[in-house]
Amino acid sequence: MEISRMIATHPDVKGSINDVLVRCIDECISCAQTCVACADACMAEDMVADLRQCIRLALDCADVCAVAGKLGVRRTGSNEIVIRQAMELCAVACMECGEECARHGDQHEHCRICAEECHRCEALCREAAASITP
Repeated sequence: MEISRMIATHPDVKGSINDVLVRCIDECISCAQTCVACADACMAEDMVADLRQCIRLALDCADVCAVAGKLGVRRTGSNEIVIRQAMELCAVACMECGEECARHGDQHEHCRICAEECHRCEALCREAAASITP
């Protein structure tokens, strides 16, 4: 976890890190990549027209996860209210994407994997949001 080491060196953090938030940041970045890969795989499927909503939700989730991860890393003049709201939004995006991908998981392995990743990220985002006090 390089991000944990990096945040710990930040002058405003002074070695005291929020472990739940750090795990969430890592998970958000991983989930963003997984969602992009799933959307791309969905576009390659013969039944791509039936997967439009799945593609849309996966791309939306990827964008929200990427933003939440980036905001969580920034520690100078920290804005806990925005970070907490970003984590809450990320949890919602992950929930929506995870539910949609789960509908296709029995037909498409990439959707099954994406659903699992989204559910993990959703849980960590909710935990991280609860750990942030403005």
